[in-house]
Amino acid sequence: METREYTVEAEEAGMRIDAFLAGRCSPELSRARIQSLIRAGDVTVGGVDTAAAKRRVKEGEAVALRVPAPAEPEPEPEDIPLTIVFEDADLVVVDKPAGLVVHPGPGNWSGTLVNALLHYCGEELSGINGVKRPGIVHRLDKDTSGLLVIAKTDMAHRSLAEQFAAHGSDGRMVRSYRAIVWGTPVPAVGRIETMLGRSSSDRLKRDVVAATQPDARQAITDYRILAGAGRAAGAEASLVECRLATGRTHQIRVHMAHIGHPLIGDVVYASGFASKAKALEEPARTTVEAFRRQALHAAELGFVHPVTGDAKRFSSDLPTDMRELAAALGIALSGNQQP
Repeated sequence: METREYTVEAEEAGMRIDAFLAGRCSPELSRARIQSLIRAGDVTVGGVDTAAAKRRVKEGEAVALRVPAPAEPEPEPEDIPLTIVFEDADLVVVDKPAGLVVHPGPGNWSGTLVNALLHYCGEELSGINGVKRPGIVHRLDKDTSGLLVIAKTDMAHRSLAEQFAAHGSDGRMVRSYRAIVWGTPVPAVGRIETMLGRSSSDRLKRDVVAATQPDARQAITDYRILAGAGRAAGAEASLVECRLATGRTHQIRVHMAHIGHPLIGDVVYASGFASKAKALEEPARTTVEAFRRQALHAAELGFVHPVTGDAKRFSSDLPTDMRELAAALGIALSGNQQP
C-alpha cells in the first residue's frame, strides 16, 4: 500500500476531489480509478476519510491517497504440452523443457508450468503453496531442463517437502544433474562446500560469501566428470554430474563457476568466458554461441512415494541441444549421460 500526499494549490481550489487527484496522478491513475479508491475509503482530507467524489477541495488542504499494490492475477489454465514421466492419484512427474518458467511471477504471468498443470490436472493439485504455486514442491530455473515432481494432494506435498528438506541425507531423496562446463575440473571427483548468499554487486545473483553475511547459507555440491574432457579448437569442456547435498538458489551454477569451471551458456556466471567461445573454430563456435541457456539438466530424481512407501526413481536423457553441444565440443558421451 503506497500513500501519496498532496497540498491543494490556489488554482486548484474549488475542484471536485476526484478531478483534483486525477490531475495530480495522470496518466498513471484514471479518474474512474480515483473514484473507486474514494469509495473504498482510500482518500483522506486533513486526516479524515472522505467517500464523496464530488467534494470540493480548498486551498491549503492536505489530501492523502492510498494506492493498493496491484493485484497479482491468478494463473489460468493453458493448453501447453507436457512430457509426463509418471502420474498417479497423488503426484505427477514431468520432464520440463528449457525455457519453461515453473510458476507465475512478474513478467511471466502466463505460459508457465503451473498454467499447463492447471489445464492438465484441473483442480487435482495441492493447495499448500497457494493459488500461484499449486502443487509446486521444488523448482528448476527457467533455462534448466529436466525432472520435476508435482504434488496433487496436500499429504503428498508435505511428505515430498520433507524429503526435499533433507536433501538425501536420510536416503529417501536422490537428485542429480548433468552439466557441460568449461575446462576439466581437478580433481575429477570432488566436493564443493561454501557459504552462499546474495551478491553484493547484483541482487539477482548469488555468490560465495563470508559466513558472517546475514543471508549466508551452507551449500554443498558433489561432482564427478562423466565424460573425459573434449577438445575443440583448443578449448576444453567436460560433461559433469552434480549431486546436491543442499538446495540453494543457483547452487550448481555458482559452485562450478567458483572452482573455475562455469556452465557453458550461463550468461550470469560464465560471462568472463565469452572469449573462449569466440576463439573456437567452426562449427564449434557457432554451436556454442547459439546455445542460449546454461547447459544444465536435471537428469535423475528419486524419492519415496508419499502413500505407497515405494522407492521411485526416474531418469531423463540429455536433451537434444545439450547432445549437440557436447558433440560440437568433442565430448564423447558413450552412454555417460545416463543416470
